[in-house]
Amino acid sequence: MAGKRDKPEDIVLKLRQVEVLQGQRMTIGDAVRQICVGLPPSSGPC
Repeated sequence: MAGKRDKPEDIVLKLRQVEVLQGQRMTIGDAVRQICVGLPPSSGPC
């Protein structure tokens, strides 16, 4: 069964969020975890 695909606009929004967090001295890994990218729905609080 195929998973949900993000629209291009959503992807750009997430990339911008990561850029903002990087500007606040957050690592890429921490920024990605904060915006919950790539995590299965049952893996945590996102």
